[in-house]
Amino acid sequence: MTPEAVIFDIGNVLIEWQPERHFDKVIGEARRKELFAAVDLHSMNDQVDRGANFHELLAQTADENPEWRAELGIWHDQWIEMASPEIPHSVRLLRALRAKGVPVFALTNFGVQTFAIAEPVYPFLTEFDKRYISGHMQVIKPEVRIYEMVEEDCGVAPEGLLFADDRTDNIEMAASRGWQTHLFTGPQGWADCLVAKGLLTESEAA
Repeated sequence: MTPEAVIFDIGNVLIEWQPERHFDKVIGEARRKELFAAVDLHSMNDQVDRGANFHELLAQTADENPEWRAELGIWHDQWIEMASPEIPHSVRLLRALRAKGVPVFALTNFGVQTFAIAEPVYPFLTEFDKRYISGHMQVIKPEVRIYEMVEEDCGVAPEGLLFADDRTDNIEMAASRGWQTHLFTGPQGWADCLVAKGLLTESEAA
């Protein structure tokens, strides 16, 4: 069936999220590898995405790892540089769908405080019809509860949802619930999917 609503992940779909790349640039690859081996930064980020306070958790993590305090300060102070740049073609697709009257939602693993940092930098984050932000929901993808919460709130049956995400585990859970899905590997493939689903013309998806 033609999707009734489209759901975008944000990290690596609308905004690049590559912390290792940023740290390689700032402190060098060798030092970055030592840091990421010593401190489980992705687990820390998952806690933020579940609703932990970004600023408090960074301070706690720095207290627990004083030898990495300066580098953890980079994660805190330069967070928006890690969450950049935006992916312009994906933003155009979001806006093209809205211009056609297609409901567009966000479903994202994102912290409360970090989303507040990103929102003024990326105005398109305010343009969704509905936003499902894990930090506020206190559950993250690919846990089943976050998908249930979307279904309970959005007013669209699972089979009417088309969801794009860059992670296979997130896509597989959505598909298991009957959602239509697209594994995002780049904006052109996502554009082609939206055309194939009958939501945009090729010129609208350019």
